[in-house]
Amino acid sequence: MVDFHAHLLSSDLEFHRVYDKVALKLFGKRFGIDTELAKRSPYEAYKKALVRNIKNSKKLNKSVIFGVDGKYDQNGNFIERDQTVCASNEAVWKLYRENQDIFIPFFSINPLRKDALDEVQKYHTLGFKGAKFLQNYWQVDTNDPRLIPYYELLKALNLPLIIHVGSESSVSSNKRFESLDMIKLALEVGVTVVVAHMALDYERVKFLNAFSRDPSKFNKDYYRLLEWLKTIPHLYADLSAILTPVRAKVLPHLSKEKDIHPKLLFATDFPVPYSILFNSYDLPITKRIEFSKIVNHYDRYIAILEYYFGKESDIFTNYQKLLAF
Repeated sequence: MVDFHAHLLSSDLEFHRVYDKVALKLFGKRFGIDTELAKRSPYEAYKKALVRNIKNSKKLNKSVIFGVDGKYDQNGNFIERDQTVCASNEAVWKLYRENQDIFIPFFSINPLRKDALDEVQKYHTLGFKGAKFLQNYWQVDTNDPRLIPYYELLKALNLPLIIHVGSESSVSSNKRFESLDMIKLALEVGVTVVVAHMALDYERVKFLNAFSRDPSKFNKDYYRLLEWLKTIPHLYADLSAILTPVRAKVLPHLSKEKDIHPKLLFATDFPVPYSILFNSYDLPITKRIEFSKIVNHYDRYIAILEYYFGKESDIFTNYQKLLAF
């Protein structure tokens, strides 16, 4: 089994933001993070927890791992790197080299960089198996025709591209670039695209709808994605962060959409926190208590998805259609 979506955090990580401090306090131990070490050396504590969780899992074998490139302006000049999420490709490469048995490296290369195509070639040569966009943080229009050579290169190298679609709470984000429409040009060029997070979004002005299991209150892009998955052969979607409250609400509905299960990929979005006991899905309280007792982070996540999709579901093996290793 492969987790198709996990983050290496920045080596400058300090858990300095309120979001980071709250997440560490509430979920650190449940994620296998040594909270005392995290105070002294956050990056080392995070890496050790990530590796330990995978190696100690009874069900997970490997994980796709990637960082996030920095922001660049329209002329290709560097602007900034978020101190928490922006891990470099070099750091991903180093972690992969130290743990080749459990990691599958993907690169994150902002297409506005002047050296973007050279960087794609470089990391493909090193053995990276795909690409990750966080264009909502970069504020990049992924349908800009200037990106066509980038997409053509990904297609020529047979590298899948994970594109964030939907709400974002871990890093600054521009809503303009969170729409499902952001995948159109890449698909037209022929890139194999993986939509992250099932395109789930919520309107902040209708906050209570974010937790409703009523399918009529799910956002339009979620339903558009379901239809596109049925008709576009080189389009997939991952289940990353599906256990967060604003996304877990769709599990009863999504688990019944069996015609698209061959296009869904098991993924977690580690280290995005989630609660088993207090969540928006319809798990019976007895199951919530049962699953909450599972020690390993990945095994807890997998147990819930097995409950909804079944232990033999395609979602756990579909990675084989996109990755060769």
